[in-house]
Amino acid sequence: MGGDFAPASEVAGAIDALRQRKNEFEVILVGREQEIRAQLQRHDTEGLSCSVVNAEEVITMDDPPTAALKQKKNSSLAVGMQLHKDGKAEAFASVGNTGAVLSASTLILGRVNGVSRPTIAAFFPSEEGVCLVVDAGTNVDCRARHLYEFAVMGSLYAKKIFKYENPKVGLLNIGEEKKKGTEVVQEAYALLERSHLNFIGNVEGRDILKGKAQVVVCDGFVGNVVLKFGESVPSFLKTKLKQYASGSLLRTLLIGAARGSLRAALRDMDYEEFGGIPVLGVNGVSIIGHGSSSPKAIKNMIFKAAEVAQSHLNTYIEEEMAMELKPVAPATPAE
Repeated sequence: MGGDFAPASEVAGAIDALRQRKNEFEVILVGREQEIRAQLQRHDTEGLSCSVVNAEEVITMDDPPTAALKQKKNSSLAVGMQLHKDGKAEAFASVGNTGAVLSASTLILGRVNGVSRPTIAAFFPSEEGVCLVVDAGTNVDCRARHLYEFAVMGSLYAKKIFKYENPKVGLLNIGEEKKKGTEVVQEAYALLERSHLNFIGNVEGRDILKGKAQVVVCDGFVGNVVLKFGESVPSFLKTKLKQYASGSLLRTLLIGAARGSLRAALRDMDYEEFGGIPVLGVNGVSIIGHGSSSPKAIKNMIFKAAEVAQSHLNTYIEEEMAMELKPVAPATPAE
């Protein structure tokens, strides 16, 4: 109920998801029942596996995350997350207040064994497929161990969800040299070298879209800057194309002829195609969508939640976190 177009977009997206996947799963709509049922009446829901659970309170975008969870215990977010915690739902998905979803995921679901800080990953298109940037805004101040954990969780997500056999993991830095970056980043580099991951060393910002690595690791401050910059690219390109075409019939015709190809290229950068981003490291499946998500984005967010639930990702995360790091390589004696 916290999205910009709630509950209309959520209801429409849920119905589209159920129809497209032919009732492969059930969707529980949590929120103000009267409003949700009013929206359901606008659609043909006959034969669809959809139910409603009432929750009268709403956590808005302006509410402080942790305080709102304590004060609004009958919010759609709190009630829905508790349904997941109690095993009445196999996954939870929400749009709206990202901080509140993160807080609820951690406080209600708890952390996976071995994970000290849950994280979120953002998806970027690349020349080689999809690149995960993790952390994308959850943890601003990180220690080296946290960056290592992000790498483990991101690598497993890339393997289980995007089907990369042995995903390459890069550490986002200001240069490729091993000794570049802050002390924390250098310590993280040393940990990742001892890990069982396919660690390729430092990568730079330009390497994200090139696809040099399938997983790029950084703290949440840097990751969120990268994410917000990436979100601005499609609209910027569209604006520049309009400016280029204005005042010239020939340019307008040329761009019009290439419209289909341009639309297909920009689709890979459209958040609606990915639907939502996962909260990694919590004891459950929690997907966060954009506050202004359309029915299409909601539909794809539901698909993503179902896919992650079926992957048993957390089992693999717990196993990987329990593995010991490789011993430190002995220093090469000076000649």
